Amino acid sequence: MKHIVFISTIALTAITWPGHSAAQTQQDKAATRVNDLRLASYVTSRTVERLATDPAVRTKARQTIRRMGITKLYLEVYRSGHVVASEHLIFARDWLKDMNIEVVGGIATVPGGDFGVRQKGPLGWFNWQNEKTQRDLEKVIRMAAGVFDTFIVDDFLCTGDISDESKAAKGERSWGRYRRELLTELAQSVFIEPAKQVNPDITMIVKYPQWYDRFHLFGYDTKTLPELFDMVWVGTETRGRNTQRFGFVQPYEGFVNYRWLAGIAGDKIGGAWFDHGDCAEHDFLDQAYTSVLAGASELIFFNFSNVMAGHPDHEKVVAQFDRLADLAAFVREHPVTGIPAYKPPNSDPAGDMYIMDFLGMLGIPLVPVHKFPTDVPVIFLPAQAAADPDLLDHVKKVRAKGADIILTTNLLITSPDSTELTRMAGLGPDIQSKPIRAQLTNTNVTVDLESPIEGKAGPGNIVCNSGDKQLALLTVSETQLGRIDLLNTHTYSQADFDAVGEVLLCPRPLGLLEINRPALTALRKAFGVTAFDSPSCVTYHPLGPVDSSSCVIQNFNNNAVDVTVTFNIEKNKSNKFMEAFSKNPIPTRTAGSRNQIALDLSIPARSRIWVRRVD
Repeated sequence: MKHIVFISTIALTAITWPGHSAAQTQQDKAATRVNDLRLASYVTSRTVERLATDPAVRTKARQTIRRMGITKLYLEVYRSGHVVASEHLIFARDWLKDMNIEVVGGIATVPGGDFGVRQKGPLGWFNWQNEKTQRDLEKVIRMAAGVFDTFIVDDFLCTGDISDESKAAKGERSWGRYRRELLTELAQSVFIEPAKQVNPDITMIVKYPQWYDRFHLFGYDTKTLPELFDMVWVGTETRGRNTQRFGFVQPYEGFVNYRWLAGIAGDKIGGAWFDHGDCAEHDFLDQAYTSVLAGASELIFFNFSNVMAGHPDHEKVVAQFDRLADLAAFVREHPVTGIPAYKPPNSDPAGDMYIMDFLGMLGIPLVPVHKFPTDVPVIFLPAQAAADPDLLDHVKKVRAKGADIILTTNLLITSPDSTELTRMAGLGPDIQSKPIRAQLTNTNVTVDLESPIEGKAGPGNIVCNSGDKQLALLTVSETQLGRIDLLNTHTYSQADFDAVGEVLLCPRPLGLLEINRPALTALRKAFGVTAFDSPSCVTYHPLGPVDSSSCVIQNFNNNAVDVTVTFNIEKNKSNKFMEAFSKNPIPTRTAGSRNQIALDLSIPARSRIWVRRVD
């Protein structure tokens, strides 16, 4: 009989550390752990002005800082046509420094009033080609560089402008290439160079939003900007995953976005940035844990006005800050490991847009990489990998080493090496993109397929029905050089975005998240995940080396779930386990051929556990 251990929810009470008086504020406590994890917040321009001019706002801000344990604030100098006077910036900066708060400057480059020129296009961004936009921003940057020693450029270093002016400048280039080259140039001439002329020691930070599979279309170059700026911050703002307001964005996207950009930025990576928008209870806290698992050592809450107003998750963050900091310190030494998913910088996703996020929500621990992985047992190659001109050579080399490969139909369609890759996958030459919805066999679940490829029942295969046809969702092929599997999913393409008028975020929910346990098990097995069993919408994050006995499991369902995780019995190690957040022991049982230990866990709704082998 299985022994189920129930991991209780965390008490939402204030923490009193040994050796500290009850009068000590959360800010004081957080200050002792800034090397593990720092909590910060971004103050928009109107609130910065009120901080400088209204004593009542300063009183509320001081109370909020102490309540939340904030040790760093970003003061915005400009947003939507509003420029904060330098004397107000200096006053607010010095007032905060007197409270031992680290201060950084910031800017949201969005139009307003007669500042700059608004783009012609669906979103409220700048026409960056226009000289007035460039002059107005450079003036503000020069002013701000005289006030701050560190400065961040918020989300909006991007454009969708299609004015005649931009069309003429674009020439024969694609819109994506033109915008990336334009904003790479302006990052230097409008931001970095003027700032360093005024303040040679200033640290300049670029902050990326979370829509990583769309960056390349609107000017966010993921290769050049991390090279130019001194540091890189990343948006992990995933919010509510089942609502239209900010797109049906899955929590795993925060992990994918941060880890992918961290790989590109290297030592320049800094903090994770998320917000309150569209966050019901638990959503805000989820963003914090996902950011820490991705490797963030600083969490920036947008925005400070929302923090002052309060949210149901704030007291959870305070109560669980110690746990977040413990996890952040551990992840720094033992980063999350998993199956590499290859996405080169500035790569287009075709019909695989945001596919990593959805597979991650199925308990497949994908870790995005920007360079082709060479010495791994399993590799995931979605359409994004087609951007690598040497992809076929890479594939042949790792297959010669016996690596298993999972390809997507979209990769076969979009790759310049489509003919050879299709042959490797054992398919005919005429695969086309014809998105179709089909019903997963023996279920009521409808999934999106990229192409009506014939499906056959067989070991590891997942088959769907469309009318009287059997279609493939997953086809497993064993070859002398290892397995090569085809995942025939369709997430989103540009046509899906156009259908609902969406520009950046997931336009609709996907039935993929509802697949049943047998299909889920088969899909995980194709990715080499055999040590983890759970329903969907439960994420699995192994920590440290591949053979490590530590992981974090997050339940994003609104009900409790039963999960089993299996580890190998280690002869020279303890075979006892604990839940590391609570330090409670976890019962175990032998499994398999008695050379493995299984842990049967019950995880409450919207909660998480940290499994660790006891030293």
